[in-house]
Amino acid sequence: MTLQRAPTAVATGVEVRGLMRGHAVATLATQLAGSGWPYASLVLVATAADATPLLLVSRLAEHTKNIAGDHRVSLLFDGTESSPSRLAGARATVLGRAMRTPDEAERGRFLRRHPDAEGYAGFADFGLFRVQVERAHLVAGFGRIHWVDERDILLPADVAAAFAKAEPGILATLNGDAAVAKVLGQRLGAGEWTITGADCEGVDTRAGGRTGRVAFAASVRTPADIPAALHALATKTS
Repeated sequence: MTLQRAPTAVATGVEVRGLMRGHAVATLATQLAGSGWPYASLVLVATAADATPLLLVSRLAEHTKNIAGDHRVSLLFDGTESSPSRLAGARATVLGRAMRTPDEAERGRFLRRHPDAEGYAGFADFGLFRVQVERAHLVAGFGRIHWVDERDILLPADVAAAFAKAEPGILATLNGDAAVAKVLGQRLGAGEWTITGADCEGVDTRAGGRTGRVAFAASVRTPADIPAALHALATKTS
């Protein structure tokens, strides 16, 4: 017999993914090499197709030295910026192990999210790391506090692989679609928005130094469904 996950677990997983996908920076916590003191630093972050956090860091940085000694890290994704009461806003602390990855598709995803990093990404001391998620602590306001398991946070491997394979073509289609450009303007405000990533739940965007995220009304089944999902948002906001 297959046990189904509780609706609350699924919903909290969606919320954690939304926080990870929607933020281009996070606070990285590591253990200071030698002393073990907690060490927090600001890092640029992107996500892989399955929502695994991606970091591009220099081995000269203190946090990278810390990771070399202990791969265990946590990332704080802070969604409280627009809340009038910061402690009532949503945030998630994601726990995992930071491991270097040579995956070119994931490197491309990071650099589309952070094009300024192109200037140093090729330096010998820089490397791309995946944070292999184990669980997360979601605080979504007073009384809404949950521990969320990895299986409820990351998308299934087959789903992620299908969207990753189709992503280059989908991005080309979406970024040439005037109706999609209208949706981005309605949802994110004026700007020359470019879609930098697409998955079954939404699209990542960038305009100059600003980043954004547009979520679909419901998760789509295939990459081919993405344009229609975005067009539907325009209908609802017109």
